[in-house]
Amino acid sequence: MPLVDSHCHLQDSAFDADRGELLSRALEALDWLVVIGDDLPTSRAAVDLTQPGVYASVGIHPYHAATVDAPALQDLRELARSPHVVAIGEIGLDYFKHNDTPRDVQQSAFQQQLELAASLELPVVIHNRESEEDLAAIVDAHHARLPGGVMHCFAGSTAFVERALSWGFYISFAGNVTFPKAEELRAAARAVPLERLLIETDAPYLAPQAVRGKRCEPAFVRYTAEHLAELKGVALETLCASTAENAARLFSVSF
Repeated sequence: MPLVDSHCHLQDSAFDADRGELLSRALEALDWLVVIGDDLPTSRAAVDLTQPGVYASVGIHPYHAATVDAPALQDLRELARSPHVVAIGEIGLDYFKHNDTPRDVQQSAFQQQLELAASLELPVVIHNRESEEDLAAIVDAHHARLPGGVMHCFAGSTAFVERALSWGFYISFAGNVTFPKAEELRAAARAVPLERLLIETDAPYLAPQAVRGKRCEPAFVRYTAEHLAELKGVALETLCASTAENAARLFSVSF
């Protein structure tokens, strides 16, 4: 049964003590995974972790949008030349109260990285938090030039599902869709066609309910797959095969 973690942060300091063991467990449980950067150092670290079965995405998260300038974009371009880099991300907008980066700075950084992705013909991994209207306006202006994209760790409305699908994007769910109070998120998941669905862990964050309280790791993506299969009324094997095929199509990965 194919199983893919389409978004994790294995370069995070939470894994410093046992990264090698964790990666071995991940590759025993999964066919492949994607390590995601959120600034230049973590993007470089993601590329350094690549090997058979381990791919990388490079980008600058909206928390770090103020660091996006011409040299940073050139560094991302250079990193993206690695044959194991499959996307630009995670990029996007985050208007949550704990992010003090000005919105105009976030928007500029997001647009510049969308342009970079288009020029490199790479898909994008998009972060959205409480920013649907502005994010949609920006993506509306850029998506036609992109080879694809994914709304990662989806936490938006059912209406926003339709908007993302209209761009031809995929929608990915993490362990938070399994939380008891996540009814709105489960409604959104029901609205995503199986052929546009991805699964992820966002490790080390958002461990699924069955292992909540533990440090999340890529092998835990199976719990999210089981939950979504039940939610959508399909066999686990069908859900895993579809999401693996979708991820391979988006990221141009053969497995």
